[in-house]
Amino acid sequence: MFEHIERVPGDAILGLIEAFKKDTNPQKVDLGVGVYRDSQGNTPVMRAVKEAEARLLKNETTKTYIGSHGAPSYSEVVLPMVLGAESPVLKANRASATQSPGGTGALRLAADFISTQLPGKGIWVSDPTWPNHHGIFTAAGIELHKYPYVDPDNRLDFDGMRTALKSIPEGDVVVLHACCHNPTGFDLSQDQWQEVLEIVRERKLLPLIDFAYQGFGEGLDEDAYGVRLLAENLDEAIITSSCSKNFGIYCERTGCLIMVAKDSEQMDNIRSQVAIVARENYSNPPAHGGAIVSEILHDAELTALWREELTEMRDRINTLRRDFVEALKPYGLDEKYACVAEQRGMFSYTGLTPEQVDRLRDEFGIYMVRSGRANVAGFSHENLPYLAKAIAAVND
Repeated sequence: MFEHIERVPGDAILGLIEAFKKDTNPQKVDLGVGVYRDSQGNTPVMRAVKEAEARLLKNETTKTYIGSHGAPSYSEVVLPMVLGAESPVLKANRASATQSPGGTGALRLAADFISTQLPGKGIWVSDPTWPNHHGIFTAAGIELHKYPYVDPDNRLDFDGMRTALKSIPEGDVVVLHACCHNPTGFDLSQDQWQEVLEIVRERKLLPLIDFAYQGFGEGLDEDAYGVRLLAENLDEAIITSSCSKNFGIYCERTGCLIMVAKDSEQMDNIRSQVAIVARENYSNPPAHGGAIVSEILHDAELTALWREELTEMRDRINTLRRDFVEALKPYGLDEKYACVAEQRGMFSYTGLTPEQVDRLRDEFGIYMVRSGRANVAGFSHENLPYLAKAIAAVND
């Protein structure tokens, strides 16, 4: 039965991991893997998370199922974190949360919901976007389309995006990155979000807002601007949230699908359908990550510690962006790569060509995705001089 099955190419980023491990260059630098790293190159466990886990270990009394929608205590803290503590959407009972295995799981729930409940509707993603968007939506049987996002000069192409959104068929779904756009790092301004709102409302589109990096751009509330704007001014929206990054609990797979409906009655109908989608995918979500988040956000002291740690992570990344551009100044390349300091989040579309990326890998042991996407958290004050020298060499 299995004889006809062919081997397919492995994941490009996983391939980078293996190649990096085998590289014997003592100055090698990994800018490929999409996780936060500290100045020592480690992905640390937050102090707030360690304390929350200690409390959970001491007080946990059961390992029973938590239900298809997940633990209510998790929803109680994630909804106000995403939509705002004083959100009119929450006060009107227009939003519902379903705990999921990471942001990826939330996207798959959204995809299956769209496929079954909105058959025939297409879905539009930015060009470029997180590669797994393509796989998730295509696997759910949804017709995939693209809208422009970055121009040939490696700048945000909002004019192209705006023009494309105005031509999307009425009722289709448009995927928007809330902040820290993956893979480019280019984010919309508040004025641009206002324009997107008007187009989405006029074209009667359904926004699916991928909110994977809350707190990594400008701040927890600042990064939620577009999410809250659309949720409060549209009758319907879908939001996929992740706690994997901002709590540093990647392996715990902790996400949330948030559905926004016109009123509470419509929400009850939608919630019943989402429960079926979750049940058919994985029955119940994993409990531990959500319990960590709930433990932290239900405790003022732990919340304050977590916010402090998240701020340190965000500030480190934003400082490294500026220092990277500064390191290129002696080579006359600071203006060419100034966009890196303007972008937000862990990722940067550097503007490096695939050929330049190959040279960085082969000649200098610097690893990144061939699109030129770099994980800025892989920068350090120790490797920035080496990075700058190598980038100058491949720009000759």
